[in-house]
Amino acid sequence: MDLRINDTAPDFNAKTTEGEISFHNWIGDSWAVLFSHPRYNTPVCSTELGEVERLRPEFEKRNVKMIGLSVDTVDETSSWLDDIKDITNQKPAFPIIADTSMEISKLYNMLPTSLEGSSDGRTAMDNQTVRTVFIVGPDKKIKLHLTYPMTTGRNFDEILRVIDSIQLTSAHPVATPVNWQKGEDVIIKPSVKNDEAKKIFPDGWKEIKPYLRKVPDPSK
Repeated sequence: MDLRINDTAPDFNAKTTEGEISFHNWIGDSWAVLFSHPRYNTPVCSTELGEVERLRPEFEKRNVKMIGLSVDTVDETSSWLDDIKDITNQKPAFPIIADTSMEISKLYNMLPTSLEGSSDGRTAMDNQTVRTVFIVGPDKKIKLHLTYPMTTGRNFDEILRVIDSIQLTSAHPVATPVNWQKGEDVIIKPSVKNDEAKKIFPDGWKEIKPYLRKVPDPSK
């Protein structure tokens, strides 16, 4: 299944380290970040899971739920959590999906659908494409997906920055420029013509080009 931005995130039922879930029901009215791992006891992913737990209060401020996925059993993943605490001083308290059948990895286009069998006997290298981040909105639509190589740790500060941008631009007719950080000036969408923009932004804007009009962050 070739997933794109604005596609509905496929729903599924799964066992996790926090019990069984139905994905769409679990999201509810929140936002969600689903991030996947090729195998338990892998070094880069250990650092990532600890970092996500450290940043969990920041995600919660934004009404974002975190959920991991690994192609391991619940017991295998649970045994990994103490190692993560040793490595990062953080023990993940968010659910991690046990995708032993690899059905969810295939459903989300992380592994070929023609692949047969279970995760039993497979190595992290066999599953190296299972290194993806999905941001899903309360409408259950995919807002972003990124796939990383095994040797590159993910930047979850960047994921937070993207969430800030997506949440802002879903509520206001603006876009965010390069390297934007929350609170900085934003761009009026080109689809908003000047007559309409005057009503939405009565204090005016700074025109760099006719198609590039900057205004203060409207969420401030």
